[in-house]
Amino acid sequence: MKHQVTPSFRRILFGMIRTQPVRYAAALFLWVSVWTLPILVGLIAAVYFDALADGMTVTTLTYVVTAMLVYALVRAVFIFLAMRNHASLLFRASATMRRNLLIRIYELPGAEGLDEAPGEVVSRFRDDIEHVVEPFDLFVDFIGALVGGSISLFILWTIDPLITVVIAVPIIIVGVVSNRTGGLVRRYRQQARDATEAITGFLGETFAAAQSVKVAGAESDMLARFAEMNETRRSMMVRDRTLMAVMEAVFRNTVNIGTGLILLLAAGRLAATGSAGISLGEFALFVFLLHHVSEASYFYGVFIARAKQGRVSAERLTAALSGEPWDRIIEDTDLGLDGFVDRRPKVLDTPPPFETLSTNMLSYHYGDSANGIDDIDLTVSNGEFVVVTGRIGSGKTTLIRTILGLLPAEQGTITWNGEEVDDPSAYLVPPRVAYTSQVPRLFSMSLEDNLVLGASVGEGQLDESLHIATMRTDVERMPEGLGTLIGPRGVRLSGGQVQRSAAARMFARTPQLLILDDVSSSLDVETEQLLWQRLFEARSDVAALVVSHRHAALSRADRVIVMDRGRVVAVGKASELARTSETFQAIWEGALTATSG
Repeated sequence: MKHQVTPSFRRILFGMIRTQPVRYAAALFLWVSVWTLPILVGLIAAVYFDALADGMTVTTLTYVVTAMLVYALVRAVFIFLAMRNHASLLFRASATMRRNLLIRIYELPGAEGLDEAPGEVVSRFRDDIEHVVEPFDLFVDFIGALVGGSISLFILWTIDPLITVVIAVPIIIVGVVSNRTGGLVRRYRQQARDATEAITGFLGETFAAAQSVKVAGAESDMLARFAEMNETRRSMMVRDRTLMAVMEAVFRNTVNIGTGLILLLAAGRLAATGSAGISLGEFALFVFLLHHVSEASYFYGVFIARAKQGRVSAERLTAALSGEPWDRIIEDTDLGLDGFVDRRPKVLDTPPPFETLSTNMLSYHYGDSANGIDDIDLTVSNGEFVVVTGRIGSGKTTLIRTILGLLPAEQGTITWNGEEVDDPSAYLVPPRVAYTSQVPRLFSMSLEDNLVLGASVGEGQLDESLHIATMRTDVERMPEGLGTLIGPRGVRLSGGQVQRSAAARMFARTPQLLILDDVSSSLDVETEQLLWQRLFEARSDVAALVVSHRHAALSRADRVIVMDRGRVVAVGKASELARTSETFQAIWEGALTATSG
């Protein structure tokens, strides 16, 4: 996986703000108002206590009560508007990041994709995005507390400059602690996130392989491994949470102790007389505003700690972008369906008639190894049935995936109807090409939903596809027909039913070229023969490029391409190759033995 340098969290934060400038400006205005409006309470209280010391009048009391009622109403309105706007702000921020990350995953070559297990990727979507959004959420509170604290400091300065200077001591202490512990905060958060991701990935793979675990009798070993990983995660999470709790306690207690000492000084000034003393109202205002200064100091420390934790998650998300810059995950995008549809490859509903698909000197290798394919020349013409065969590891699947753009070609060209294809992953899709992989994937939903996958498929078209895939009788025997829920990855279907369902899904898109990777491996001989027969009876103009070592496919093929060690070593009809190619002879004899057996 390609890694990009993650920018400072300040750049990340302002990048997120730029995607919603109007909404964030409104949030900032509302939350700054929420944080600064309470200063009015202190000013009203100062008037009240001064009036109480000098002799309260009914008029003054009326003014004070009215002012407090108006304040309460105005602040309630601001809080309501702030919460409503902020909920939308945070939702859009997290949803945009999740959407952009998902789009990036869909853009990656399908056979390479992400290095992490599905459970680990889910952890990126769920936890890491939340940890990045958290300081984004706190930033408006931090700014509000900062503005409120600054105004409060100015008012306190007008009351007593000396005590106001002393107030800066706990603020400085909080700042020093926040910056000095930054490295420890990041390290503990990284370890906690890695442990959480590891156990999430382990659980995902365990659930997917439950049958294999049970057959192997490895339940106790898997549970022991789970307990070990869970203990590691518990230890890492406890350290991470404890560090944050200790830091917040240090911030809060430093502020509280400083507040107590300052109040003692202020109380001494209250007892003094003359110009050195302060009035009862000023003392009440001093006590009230001191709280705002303390909250600003506390929020500064918490925000810095959360930002450092968020940077860890931002680095993990940047890695998941596989070479794309960080900005990609926060770029503004339409959260409606249309915004996603616009990113899909534009494919004509009725493309020009298919003539040929060709490759010239096509090559791909896995990493720095020699494993892959070299200099592959191949042509499939309209109406042809071409079979690619070879021993295990000869490069058959790699060839198919490179043609489809699921693996990036290192050299060579791919042409469709004589024109070079620049981006095969976007171009070679329905209705031009449909593909079924060696291990088809089905989802935990109804069989019909698995077959259409959101496409507009007519009932007659779907019925014909089921007939070609020899799946119609199976559907009739299911309790709810096409509405039958098939479970995660099609666990309620047999291996053959999974392959035939995937084939029906492919046929339903009426492609011009079918590409199938060993799709009949779980089918009996009769079913496979019937599938090929029905396919070419129903669609005589369709072409097929098939990976197979089975006799039914090899004997029907117009042309067989034999591969060995990533290269094409023979091309011809099966009857011819059985006489001229030793590699094909071994495959053919094995197919005959399997058929007779």
